[in-house]
Amino acid sequence: MAHKELKFNEDARRALERGVNILADAVKVTLGPKGRYVVLDKKFGAPTITNDGVTIAREIEVEDVFENQGAQLVREVATSTNDVAGDGTTTATVLAQAIVKDGLRNVAAGANPMAIKRGIERAVEEVVENLKSQSKEISGKE
Repeated sequence: MAHKELKFNEDARRALERGVNILADAVKVTLGPKGRYVVLDKKFGAPTITNDGVTIAREIEVEDVFENQGAQLVREVATSTNDVAGDGTTTATVLAQAIVKDGLRNVAAGANPMAIKRGIERAVEEVVENLKSQSKEISGKE
C-alpha cells in the first residue's frame, strides 16, 4: 500500500502558499494595458503565446503535491471567473493571491480561519450591495 505524505500547520500553509504564488505570479504579468504575454510549452505541437489568465492557469502543473494543491485552488478561481463572467480571470487570480497571503499571515498570528472566512463572505456581501446601489439599469445601447 502506498503511503500518503502529510503536512500540518506552518509546513502545509507555506507549501500551499508557494503553489498559489507560482500560478498567480505567472498569470499576473498579463494584467493591465502594459501586461505581457506568456509562452506555454505544449506536449504536442507549437508553443502557445497568450495573455489570457485562465489559459495560463489551466496549463500550470507543479511537481510538489502540496504546492500543486495551492495552484489548483487559484486555477479554480480563474476557471470559475471565466465560466461566470467570461473575463477578469487575471484580476481574480491576483485578488485570490492577496487573500491567501493575508489570510495565512493572520492564521499564523493566531486568528481563527473560520472567522476569517466569515469576514471575507460578509465583505463580499457588502461590496456587492454597494455596487448594486451604484449601478444604473440601461436599456438598449446607451
